[in-house]
Amino acid sequence: MNLSALSTAAVHQALTGNGLALRIGAFNVSVVSPIASVAEHILCLYPDFAVVEAGQFIDFHVGLTAPWSPRRYWHPQVNFSFDGHRPFKPLPYAQAAAFFEWGLNWCIASQSNQYLIIHAAVVEHNGQAFILPGSPGSGKSTLCAALVCRGWRLLSDEMALLSMADGLIYPAPRPVSLKNQSLDVIRAFSAEAVIGPIVNDTLKGTVGHLRPPAASVAASAYPAQAAQIIFPKYYVGSTTVLEPLSKARTLLELAEHCFNYSALGKLGFAALGDLCDVCACHQFQYSDLEEAIALFTRLATPSP
Repeated sequence: MNLSALSTAAVHQALTGNGLALRIGAFNVSVVSPIASVAEHILCLYPDFAVVEAGQFIDFHVGLTAPWSPRRYWHPQVNFSFDGHRPFKPLPYAQAAAFFEWGLNWCIASQSNQYLIIHAAVVEHNGQAFILPGSPGSGKSTLCAALVCRGWRLLSDEMALLSMADGLIYPAPRPVSLKNQSLDVIRAFSAEAVIGPIVNDTLKGTVGHLRPPAASVAASAYPAQAAQIIFPKYYVGSTTVLEPLSKARTLLELAEHCFNYSALGKLGFAALGDLCDVCACHQFQYSDLEEAIALFTRLATPSP
């Protein structure tokens, strides 16, 4: 049963009770929160995710609650908790929904060493997974969102989960994080794009999230073979340029984008090397999304 089968009242009841448990990729996540904006965020952006049945194992128990202190009356805040611990300082109460996404990123990145975890968007077309590593401001999420709006499968906006067992990329599709001007860009790009509630005045600016396609969520159990590693960079007014990148430099750049590379040691180095060996490696600059999508589609189209 998907979340969309539950009434709004049932979702609120679960969130304020024992928790609303959702299947997100390979992870079962239980969320507890009495905060209305968290419920609104989940109802808008997670309708196609499966509800986990009672009694199943939960990977991450998370909560978003307001601290009980006199400050809540003039400076309301929200805490994020994981298994009863609070790994972060409180944030302003109005940022609760975004805090849920950021906190869940941390849970997966810090607790999932069965994968080498790369800070990258991952999309798939014609059975080929494209890994798009990028630092804040590189335009990776905007490019990822545009590709997804044009029918590419979303594996993740935030992290490539490279299995240490079989070398495949495992999906964890979740809402795509868009910031500042990217929100207007994607709204103009796709009339069908569903963007959830907007959160203002965060450290990242104005933040909103794009609902992941139902087809991507339905395919969450199916990993993909990596085919391309492309480092995107958005430049205003730039031409569309794809340039080859040596595998040695790609490996070094990817290591800088890994969350748990040092924790995995030699195994992480070997996995990263194997990934670079099987992928074509490029750096990419763009400003025109239509040109970018056309180029990526050609790359993912088998030669006749």
